[in-house]
Amino acid sequence: MATILIVDDDSALREGLAETVTDLGHHPLPAASGAEALARLREAPVAAVLLDLRMPGDLDGMATLARICALPGRPPVTVLTAFASPANTIEAMRLGAHDHLTKPVGRSDLAAVLDSMLSIAQPDPADAAVAGGHAGLIGSSAGMRRVQKTIGLVADTDSTVLIQGETGTGKEEVARALHAYSARRGRPFVPVNCAAIPAELLESELFGHVRGAFTGAVGDRAGAFHQAEGGTLFLDEIGDMPPPMQAKILRVIQDRMVTPLGGRSARVDVRLVAATHRDLPVLVDQGRFRADLYYRLNVVPILLPPLRERLADIVPLAEHFLAPSGKRLSAGAASRLLAYGWPGNVRELRNVVERAAVLVRCGVIAADAIDLPTGRPAPSPEGVGLPADWLAGDLPGAVARLERTMIAVALREADGNRARAARRLGIQRQLLYAKIERYGLGAPGADLSEDATVDVGNSDASDEPRRG
Repeated sequence: MATILIVDDDSALREGLAETVTDLGHHPLPAASGAEALARLREAPVAAVLLDLRMPGDLDGMATLARICALPGRPPVTVLTAFASPANTIEAMRLGAHDHLTKPVGRSDLAAVLDSMLSIAQPDPADAAVAGGHAGLIGSSAGMRRVQKTIGLVADTDSTVLIQGETGTGKEEVARALHAYSARRGRPFVPVNCAAIPAELLESELFGHVRGAFTGAVGDRAGAFHQAEGGTLFLDEIGDMPPPMQAKILRVIQDRMVTPLGGRSARVDVRLVAATHRDLPVLVDQGRFRADLYYRLNVVPILLPPLRERLADIVPLAEHFLAPSGKRLSAGAASRLLAYGWPGNVRELRNVVERAAVLVRCGVIAADAIDLPTGRPAPSPEGVGLPADWLAGDLPGAVARLERTMIAVALREADGNRARAARRLGIQRQLLYAKIERYGLGAPGADLSEDATVDVGNSDASDEPRRG
């Protein structure tokens, strides 16, 4: 049995977490504030901490996290919040959080994060400096939250990062976030598009040249490596870099020495971030990309999912792009955006939304103002087999269809046992009963049953207000 410190100013949520922690075989230790949590840590050893992000007073969740992470031999901390954002996700991971979960937290997710925290060795105290914010990386989908957590974990290191993803997914935004949350944020961020610069000019662009190095070199010029001194150099579309230049980049990564054309070698201090929309392992197999360079770049890989796999991010992104215009989406317009496949990803979404904002004079953008190509239906998630009209109508209707389907599947997989189905769904049995009645899933012959399992300490975001 491990002692789990639960820090939340909401007594109901604190007690619900405590019940689930007890049911999982551990001892809960409640605290109603950051100050009380720090006092508890001084009084007795704690194996892990569940920490609410939003708490009143000067010592909110982030400040409490920083204090805990500065303690010698501190326990692992998972931050819980109903208001997850890219900024607080990245900052929590950067300060030293073990994980960052969105409320309501299901029983299975809570069990998994506790097992993970209890199985790891005690980490070193984390740097508690507060980073500046970054406006990009809008999205709360599972894929984007993985990206945000990785940024938080590696931002303060000098490890080389390789960002991979389709064209238009926002690879440069990830690179800028890595820089913005790093200790190098006060130094330059220098982007170079390797595909947009002719091969004969790329060496000078990256390494610089001295006067007289070639015809037309009328003066010394610092290359991108020297321009990014102390900061971050972002090599975009590195998969399009010519083979001769690949060998030179490999040498710079190994030696951290840069030789301008016609000049002398000099040491550079830069953090290297690379990105590509190409499949580098395939290019390596084809002999079009150096294997040794690929392994040097792929120290920390970050895979950006395409927009079609991030349905939860489409409307928030669209609203973010609309914000400067003061206009908003109608329910029909939001549904139309969700039903499209977005082959151009976030870049295409931005263009579509900005076009609508310019052409629509009123404050609300209707569905017919969303100008999308025809003949490109949104692909269904692999193996799900959704009907063609799944995303038709308004957003609440689509959410209701998804909820009904998930409940029906959970009941079927639990052989009609509602208690087991509730645990699978991560909601209380009483709430499940209400939804079964609402959706007509308890009709005669449904063979629904119960068992004596303890309720999950969790609430449903669609039926109860969430705090934290």
